[in-house]
Amino acid sequence: MRTFFVTVGLLFLTWNTYAQHPLQKDNAQLNAGVGLSSWGIPVYGGFDYGVDRDISVGAEVTYRSYHDDWIGYRYDLSVVGISGNGNYHFNRILKIPDKWDVYAGLNLGFYSWSSPSGYAGNHNSGLGLGVQFGGRYYFSKTVGINLEFGGGNEFSGGKFGVSFLL
Repeated sequence: MRTFFVTVGLLFLTWNTYAQHPLQKDNAQLNAGVGLSSWGIPVYGGFDYGVDRDISVGAEVTYRSYHDDWIGYRYDLSVVGISGNGNYHFNRILKIPDKWDVYAGLNLGFYSWSSPSGYAGNHNSGLGLGVQFGGRYYFSKTVGINLEFGGGNEFSGGKFGVSFLL
C-alpha cells in the first residue's frame, strides 16, 4: 500500500502541465457514494464550496445500518453522521492537470446511533476531529469520481463516489 501512495505521489510531482483545480473560488460541488466502516456500509452525500482558489469547506451527511449480536440477541442498529470539513487542494502548487483534484484536510463531526432498548452499545459519538486525504478524477468538466481516506475519529476509513461540479 505504501508503494502505491509513493508511486501516485511521484506521478503527480512529475507532471508539467499547469492547471487550477476544478473547484474554483465561489463554485460548489455535490458528492455522493459509499464508504468503508466496521459498522456497516455507509452511504454519504456532501457539498463542497470553494472559498479560495486552493481551499474548500463543506458538509457531509452519512447513513448506515448494521446488525450486532450482544448477549445472545441480534440487534438492528442505524447510524446517522454529520460533519463539516476543510480541505487544501494541491493542484496549483504541484501543477496537476485539471482533470485531477488532489486534496487533504480536517473534519469535525458527530454520529448518532439509533439503538433499540436493552442494547448497551453507544448512542452517540460526541464531537470528533479527524483528517482526510483524497482525490478526484473528472471525466468531463462537471462529472468525476472520488476516492478518500481518513482517520482519527468515527469518520475513519475510506469512501468512493461521484462528484458533480455545479
